[in-house]
Amino acid sequence: MTLLSARRIAGRVWTSSDCYSFALFRRARCYSTESVPPGQSTARKQPQFRDYFVTHLPSSSLHPDPRGPSSPFHKLPRSASIPHTGDTLHSPAAFQTLIDRETTVVRIPLRNAKHHFGAVTSRGTRPSNEDTYQAGVIDLPAFAKRPPTSLTIRRSNKQDPLAHPRESRGAETASGDPQIFYFGVFDGHGGSECSSFLRDYLHEYIQNTAFDIELKSSLRPGAEVPPATSELPVMQEGDRRKIGDLEKYLVQTWRRVVGGYFKRFKPPHFAYDGTESTDLNIENRISIEEVVEYAFLRADLDFVNAQAAKRDDDLVRAERPLNDDEIFHRPSMTRSPQIGGGARFKGGSTASIAMLSTPTPTPFWHPIAPSSLLVAHVGDTRMLLCSTETGEAIPITSNHHPSSPIEATRLRRYATTFVTDSFGEERMSGLANTRAFGDVQSKRIGVSAEPELKRIELGPAEFSFLVLVSDGISGTLLDQEIVDIVKESKTPEQGARDVVNFSTEVTREGDNATCLVVRLGGWERRLEGGVGSMGTKESREWRRQDAIDPRRSRT
Repeated sequence: MTLLSARRIAGRVWTSSDCYSFALFRRARCYSTESVPPGQSTARKQPQFRDYFVTHLPSSSLHPDPRGPSSPFHKLPRSASIPHTGDTLHSPAAFQTLIDRETTVVRIPLRNAKHHFGAVTSRGTRPSNEDTYQAGVIDLPAFAKRPPTSLTIRRSNKQDPLAHPRESRGAETASGDPQIFYFGVFDGHGGSECSSFLRDYLHEYIQNTAFDIELKSSLRPGAEVPPATSELPVMQEGDRRKIGDLEKYLVQTWRRVVGGYFKRFKPPHFAYDGTESTDLNIENRISIEEVVEYAFLRADLDFVNAQAAKRDDDLVRAERPLNDDEIFHRPSMTRSPQIGGGARFKGGSTASIAMLSTPTPTPFWHPIAPSSLLVAHVGDTRMLLCSTETGEAIPITSNHHPSSPIEATRLRRYATTFVTDSFGEERMSGLANTRAFGDVQSKRIGVSAEPELKRIELGPAEFSFLVLVSDGISGTLLDQEIVDIVKESKTPEQGARDVVNFSTEVTREGDNATCLVVRLGGWERRLEGGVGSMGTKESREWRRQDAIDPRRSRT
C-alpha cells in the first residue's frame, strides 16, 4: 500500500466538513474537562485520573491516642517492659483502643510506593525508548462481584478484638465505591507518538464512556451478579440506548471511513451488531467489558482520523511553524491538542491494561481481600500472574501475531501478504502484530485495536503478584524466568528492576524493555509454592555466563 495522500485514508478523501466535525468531536468529547454531555446536569463532576491512592494510616506517634489502655504498659521504660510473647497475657479490652485508634486519610503516590508497585523501563541499544506505561487510580464505578453476605456483616460488638483495624482499609471514592487501580504498558513501533497518546488519554476514554452512559456500580442492589462458578459477565445499570447509539455511530464510521476489514466488523461485546434491525429497547444492563471495548475502538479511531487529516506531504504547509493553528502562535492558547504530533505518524503501538476492583474498601494487596481483575490486551505486550500455591507463571494474554491460528483465520481473507522473515517469524505487510493502535496504512487489512478481554476473580492471597512486560522482555525471557526473578526480590520495585537488568544483560536484540510489578495478596508467601525461585536459577546463571562470554560475538 502506498503512502496516504493528504486527508486520504482507505481510498476516501476527507472533506473540510469531515475534518471540522471530527475537530468538534475531539474538542467537545475527548479532551475537554469542562464540557458537559448533552442532557447532563452541570452538577456532575467529570471523572479524574489520579497517580496516587488514598488510604487510612494511624495517627502520628507524636500525638498519642488519648483513648489508650488503662495500664500504660506501652510507656514503661525498656528495663521494665514485657515483650509481647505468647506467655504474656493482656486483656482484649486493653488492645481494643489500639485497634480502634484514630486514623488519618493520606495520599500516597503510587509510583513511589515501592512495596506495592514497581515500574522500570530501559532504552536498551535502540536510539530512543518507544515504551510507555501508566499507573494510578481510575474514576470508575466498581465492577467487582458483591461479596457473600457473611463477609459484609459488620461486627457490632466493640469489644471484639478480631475486628479489622481501620488502617487496613483504603479510603472510599466520592461515589462511595472502593478505589479502582489501573496499570498499563504500551509498546510503540515507528516512534513513541501513539504509545504516548495511549499513556495520556486511554484511561480518559474509559472514564468518559462510563460517565456518558451513566454506568452504575456493580455493588448496588440493582446489578446482576452471576454465581461464582458462572462465566457470564457482571451486568451493571446504565443507559443502554445511549451506549447503543455510540456503538452504532462507531461501527458505521469504521465501515465508511476505513472499509475493507471493517465492512463486516462486529465487536463481540457490542449490543449493536452492525445491522439496522438491532433492537436497543432492552433492559438497561451493561458490562464493563463492553465499556472498555468501545473505549479502545474509539481511541483508535480518533488517532487514525487525526493522522489522516494531516497534510504533511504539502510542501507549503511543511514550511509553516508547528504552532501555526494556534491563536497568536502561542502554545498556551491552542485550540485543540494535536494527536500524534504535528506531522502524520504512520506507526502504532500495542497496549495491555489491567484494572483491579475490590468489593470492600480493603485494598487488593491485603491477604484477606478478594478482587476482580479485568485485562484488556492488544498486541504482543505480556501479562503474567504468579500462583501462590504452586509458584508457577500463569500467562493471561496471548501474542497477536500472524502465527496465531485465531489471528491468521481472522485475517486470511484480507491480508494477502503473510511472509516469513529471515528470523523465521511470520509478518503481515511488514508488521509483527495483527492487532495494534495506529498503523493507518494497515487498517484496511484488519490491524485493529479490538481488545482481547479477560476477567479473573482473584481469591484472597491466591496470587502473589502481577507482571506486565513489553516484548523486549517477553521475547528474551521465559514466563517462568520473569516470575522467578521477581520472587527473589524484596519489593515489587526491586523485582521490576531486576527483570529489566537481566533482560538487557542477556538479550541479543537490545529492544526497549519495560516491566511493571504489582503486589497482590500472596506476596509474603511468594517463595512457598513449589520449589520457589530455584526452578530456573541454573538456566539463568548459564545464560548470564553465556552473555559475558567473549566467544559469543563470533557465533
